[in-house]
Amino acid sequence: MRPGPVVTRIAPSPTGDPHIGTVFMALFNLAFARRHGGRFILRIEDTDQGRSTRESEEAIFAALRWAGIPWDEGPDKGGPNGPYRQSERLPIYEEHVARLVEAGKAYPCFCDAARLKALREEQLARKQDPRYDGHCQHLDRRDTMHRVLTGEAHVIRLAVPDEGECVVPDRLRGEIRIAWSTVDHQILRKTDGFPTYHLANVVDDRLMGVTHVIRGEEWISSLPKHVLLYEGFGWELPEFIHMPLLRNPDKSKLSKRKNPTSVTWYREAGYLPEAVLNYLGMMGYTLPDGREMFTLDEFIESFEIDRVVLGGPVFDLAKLNWLNGRYLRERLTPAQILERLHGWRLNDELLLKALPLTQKRLTTLADFVPMTAFLLRGALDYDSAELVGADGARTARWLRIALWQMEQLRPFTAASVRALFEDMVEREGANLRELLAPFFLAVTGAKVSLPLFDSCELLGADLTRRRLQEGLERLAAAGHELKGKTLKALEEDYRRRYVETR
Repeated sequence: MRPGPVVTRIAPSPTGDPHIGTVFMALFNLAFARRHGGRFILRIEDTDQGRSTRESEEAIFAALRWAGIPWDEGPDKGGPNGPYRQSERLPIYEEHVARLVEAGKAYPCFCDAARLKALREEQLARKQDPRYDGHCQHLDRRDTMHRVLTGEAHVIRLAVPDEGECVVPDRLRGEIRIAWSTVDHQILRKTDGFPTYHLANVVDDRLMGVTHVIRGEEWISSLPKHVLLYEGFGWELPEFIHMPLLRNPDKSKLSKRKNPTSVTWYREAGYLPEAVLNYLGMMGYTLPDGREMFTLDEFIESFEIDRVVLGGPVFDLAKLNWLNGRYLRERLTPAQILERLHGWRLNDELLLKALPLTQKRLTTLADFVPMTAFLLRGALDYDSAELVGADGARTARWLRIALWQMEQLRPFTAASVRALFEDMVEREGANLRELLAPFFLAVTGAKVSLPLFDSCELLGADLTRRRLQEGLERLAAAGHELKGKTLKALEEDYRRRYVETR
C-alpha cells in the first residue's frame, strides 16, 4: 500500500441508462474514502466511442446527484488529476503503451479477423476456452517494428505468461489465485488508437492516486491482467476489494429483465432518494447496532469495509417498497410530502404537456384526472387476457422487440417513438392499428387513451420500458414466456432483421 491519503473512485461508462449498481458501488467507495478522511473521484470511461454519449454522461451525473452521492473530483468539477474523461487522455495512454512495448510487456499484433475467428472455432471444437495464442508475440522484433512504421493495421496486446498462476490479496476474499493459462492476451490499444478499458483503468488509477480499488466481483477475472500492467510499469499494487454483486430474488445477477436497473426509473416511479440509498447501504452490510433506517452520514460514521458480507445481496423491490413507505410515514411531514410530489411528477411542467392532449376530450375539469391517471401510477390495473388477445406469442414478440429497440432510442420523443413503431409495422408485416393495440394497454392500462406516442414521451423512457416489461411478465404468467430456445431464436431473428439492416 502506497503511503498518503485514501483515494477511491467509480468509473462508469456513459453507454446507456445510469445503473442502480453504479450508485451501490459509489456509496461504498464514498463511505470508505470519507471514513478515512480521503477523496472520492468520479471518472468517465468513454473509450467505447461507438456507444458513449454525453447524454448518458449527464444522466450519470443526474443519477448520482439525485441519490445524494457527492464526489470530490470529476469531469464537471475538475481537480488536480484531470482530465477525467478517458477520451481526453489519449496522449497519456499512448505514452504508457509505448513504455510497455519497449519493455517487452506488450507487443503489436497483426492478426486479422479471419485468423482470429478460425482460432476461436478451433479452440471451441477442442472444448478449450477461447484465448489468443500469442502468435505475434514471437515475431522478429525488427520485422515487427518495420510493419508498425509502414502503417500496417495492428493492435497492441498484453504479454501473458503461459505457466504458473497470478496470486493477489483481496481485502474481503483473502488470496485470489488464477492460472495464467486462462488469461487472454488482452488488447490494450485498438486499431483506432483508443485504449481498451483495462489499460486506461490501470493507468488512470495510478496517475489519479487511487489507493483502494473497490469494485464488483465481476472484475475478479480481469485481476491478472491488471496485475501484469502494474508490474509492467513497476508500480505498487493498490488494495483490491471486490464487492458482491446485487442479485435478483432468484439469486441471478441483477438484470433489467427481472428488476428495474435504471436509476431514472426509481426517480420517476416515485421513490425517495434517501430511501434508495439507505436500501443500497443494507446490501451486504449491517450497521453495528442493527438499524435498518439510517442517513448517509450515519452510514459513513459507522462504516467498516471488513463488515461487508460476500453472499450475493438480494435486491428485492418489496423490501424497498416497505422501506420507502416507512420514510414517507415516519420521516416526512405532510408539507414535505407535498413538496416531494411537486418535485416528482405532480407539477406544472407535466400538466402543461398533458393538457393539449386532453383539452379537446374534456367535458368537465374532473375528466382530466382519469384521462391522465396512468401518468402518475405505478403498476397498472388491466385484464391480462386482453393483452394476450388472439395471439399471445405474437404480442410477446412485439413487446420484446419494442423493448430492444427502445433501449437504443435517443432521444426518446413522441416523434422517435412513432418512427420506431412505423419501422416495426414494415418489418413485422402488420398494420399500425393492429400492432399498437397491445401497446396501448401495456403503456396506459386502457384500450383507448391519450395518443400513444405522446403518452410514451410524457412517461419517459424508463417508465415506458418498465411497463412493456410488466406486460411481458403478464404474458409469461399466461403461458407466453420468452425463454430458452424460443428467446434465442427471437434474438437471432431480431439481430438479422433489425440490427444488421440498420
